Amino acid sequence: MRRRVRDCMFTLDLCTFDPGIAAKSPFAFAAAVVECVEASWDEGADLVVLPEFTWMGLEPLVEPQSPQRVAEVFWNELFLTLRSLLNRPDKAVVLGTVPFWDADRGVLYNRAPIFVGDQILHQDKLHLTPWESAFASGDELHLWEFAGLRFAVVICLDIEIPEISVRLRGAGVDVVLVPSATETILGVERVDRCASARAVELGSIVGVSHLTGKAECGLIEENVGRTAVYFPSQSAFQDSPRWVESEVYDGGIHKQRVVIAPRDLEIMRRMKQETNPSLLEAMPAFEVVRR
Repeated sequence: MRRRVRDCMFTLDLCTFDPGIAAKSPFAFAAAVVECVEASWDEGADLVVLPEFTWMGLEPLVEPQSPQRVAEVFWNELFLTLRSLLNRPDKAVVLGTVPFWDADRGVLYNRAPIFVGDQILHQDKLHLTPWESAFASGDELHLWEFAGLRFAVVICLDIEIPEISVRLRGAGVDVVLVPSATETILGVERVDRCASARAVELGSIVGVSHLTGKAECGLIEENVGRTAVYFPSQSAFQDSPRWVESEVYDGGIHKQRVVIAPRDLEIMRRMKQETNPSLLEAMPAFEVVRR
């Protein structure tokens, strides 16, 4: 049986982040991230999303400079402090992504830490770009619930992979969150155009948060991006904009406030006679025939 969707509004802040902020130490960098999250919470956001590779901004502040060293500093020196400072009832945050060293498997993952109240969750990136050769692919896509809504975090290139949308079909995901990092406008377009398609296919709200700015780091040397949100193109959402994209930024921290009415999702799913790809039965196997 599907969980009960709450009646009141849900507020989401999508944030760009500039890893080249003037921080003199890893703890100062972490303090800037905490300030960004807490400011959104204090202004009414229920959940905050930061971009992919937010924490690679630590690399110029550690020695030796490498993703694995960033992983050591984040998880061994910063994580408990972050967990303490960002443990707020009825609030949640997707802290962008950060390298995570799995000692048992001997591999490095591109991992999104997720705090939901007093819960600690995570999502690993499943599909890697050619320049992410230091990382291994994750093998699980986690669904989690908060405030009566069901969420998935789909990291950057993963939102461009149609098979992920197929696997999410029928899972009842309400909101898909996409932390991303791209160097060019073409990357921004690929991520955002596919995010829009996922909103239509899954009948979900999809929010994107891109990295911006420059950092002395091979993985994220230069970054352009924006915030964007996409809603299903169904009658339950026809009285408000169904996609909102900010301008493209090459630096700085920028926020987009998204207000979600969970009841609209519930109404949409009851409307069985409306053309809605998310409500159609999965197609049987078929062949592609070349002539």
